[in-house]
Amino acid sequence: MEENRKIRYTKMVLRDSLMELMKTKSILSVTIKDLCELADISRSTFYAHYKDQYDLLRQIEEETLSYFEDMLDKYKDIRSKKDTARMVEEMLTYIANNKNSIQVLLSENGDLSFQRKMFLHFTNHNRITGYLSEKKQDDETNTYYSVFLIHGAIGLVQQWLKNNTSTPVPQLAKMLLKWSE
Repeated sequence: MEENRKIRYTKMVLRDSLMELMKTKSILSVTIKDLCELADISRSTFYAHYKDQYDLLRQIEEETLSYFEDMLDKYKDIRSKKDTARMVEEMLTYIANNKNSIQVLLSENGDLSFQRKMFLHFTNHNRITGYLSEKKQDDETNTYYSVFLIHGAIGLVQQWLKNNTSTPVPQLAKMLLKWSE
């Protein structure tokens, strides 16, 4: 049990260190030496858990995408505004609780392929298209509206994170839902 705690701690410190370094530089400029110095661990400890800094970043991205996919699946059959509001609030709460990593992942130093994957997860998910189909618009209009809505929501979240999540989650969720009507 002690070893598991140590492993979890080591991985957490490495993830936090990578996110801290990526606040000021891209993954292309981050070295294993930088990570190990900031995390105060040896290179051999790093390599016991990850192949390289890209592997570490990929795992962080996969966990983030997995959370959002699970959340969208959890709410795939809902139709009420109340349940939609609950879903948005849960997602925003997750983002607020993980703001350091989410902010970096969505920043100019983050991986653009991750940002595209995240965008596609939302635009291609049936919860979003289900919400739009309630408006009974044609498919082309729904597609354009979906792209507009998701880009706007991601931009709003980026701004919210830059402002240190000063707007409370319920208030931000209400804004997002109101603007999507």
